[in-house]
Amino acid sequence: MKDYFSTQSREYATFRPVYPEALYNFIFEHVSHKMTAWDCATGNGQVAWYLAKHFEKVYATDISQSQLDYALLAPNISYARIAAEKTNFKDNQFDLITVAQALHWFDHEAFYREAMRVGKPGALLAVWGYGLLKIDPILDVLIWDFYETIVGPYWDEARKLVEREYRSLSIPFQEIKAPTFSILSHWTPVQLSGYLSSWSATQTYKEKNGRDPVPPFMSSIQKHWPEGERKISFPIFSRMGFLVK
Repeated sequence: MKDYFSTQSREYATFRPVYPEALYNFIFEHVSHKMTAWDCATGNGQVAWYLAKHFEKVYATDISQSQLDYALLAPNISYARIAAEKTNFKDNQFDLITVAQALHWFDHEAFYREAMRVGKPGALLAVWGYGLLKIDPILDVLIWDFYETIVGPYWDEARKLVEREYRSLSIPFQEIKAPTFSILSHWTPVQLSGYLSSWSATQTYKEKNGRDPVPPFMSSIQKHWPEGERKISFPIFSRMGFLVK
C-alpha cells in the first residue's frame, strides 16, 4: 500500500482543490438509487461530505489514519481505515463507488474485483483526477518547471497514470462518456504554496534532501505574483461506468 500523504495531512485538508458541483450532478444523473455510496481513498473527505448530502449512508475509507483525522464530518458518513483492495463491506452493498485523484495508487486488478463484489449490479463506478493547474502563461511555465525539473525525479511511477488521464487503464465496466469539467477558484500565493507542499513528490524531496523546495520557488515567482488573488483552474479528467456482473 502506498501512503504518501500522512505526513502532510493538514496541508492536504487545507489546500487541495474542491471539485465542482457540475461533476457531481453528472454522476448523480446516472445513479438510480441513492441509498449507499462508498468513497474510496477519501483523503480529506471532501467527496464523502458532498455525497452525504444526497445519499442515505456514505462509507468513506482511506489507508491513512492521519488523513481521516482531518476529514469533514457528517452524521451519515462512516469513516474507516481500510485499504481499497480488501474491505469488510457486504456483497452488493453500494449504488455508487467513487475514487477521486487516487486510482493510480491502487493495485488495480484487486480493487476492480472488490468493486465488483461490493457494488450492486448496475452500480456506477466513477473515478477522476486533475492535471496541473493553470494561472497565466508565465506562471504556468514556472510551475511546470517546478513539477518536472525540481520535484520531478521524486514522483512515484504511478504519477504517469495521472499524466495519461487514466486512458491506459482497462476498467471492467460499461463505460459512459463524461463531459469535460474544470476546477475554478481564486488563490493567493499562500494557497499555491500550501498546495505545492501537499504534493507527494515535494515530501519525498524534503525527506531525501533535508530541505523544503517550496519557499525558494515561491520567492522566485514573487515578481510575477507579489500578492492578492489570481484565478486558477485545474482540468479534470474522468472515467465512469456501470458495473456489469
